[in-house]
Amino acid sequence: MFVCILRFMRPVQKKKRSKDSGYRVGGRIWIKGPEGAFLGYGRVVLLEHIRDHGSISAAARSMSMSYRHAWKLVDSMNAQAKAPLVQMSTGGSGGGGAVLTDAGERAIAAFWQVHDDCNAFFEHQTAALEW
Repeated sequence: MFVCILRFMRPVQKKKRSKDSGYRVGGRIWIKGPEGAFLGYGRVVLLEHIRDHGSISAAARSMSMSYRHAWKLVDSMNAQAKAPLVQMSTGGSGGGGAVLTDAGERAIAAFWQVHDDCNAFFEHQTAALEW
């Protein structure tokens, strides 16, 4: 299921009256599954950081997020996905790590496509505002 929430936003600074009303259409995008949020902006950024850093803990640190919270997000995504998005290895002499699976890469690409499509829709709707 795809969810797109729309909001009308007013800029903080007042501008001179013109044809542009100053209003913008915007929103947040989530891809939801039967258990609730599956992918959203923050989760996808976390996946990208895991890909870049090779571990959940390093990804969490780079985002100023607790390891526990990052782990819970990854666990939720993996549990809801048809195939795991992140493959984790436990510690040892070389330490643990995490890598994105092909499913994880596809999930990132799919989310950004939906994100871009929604932003194009928001821009189109903003252009249509005439109050």
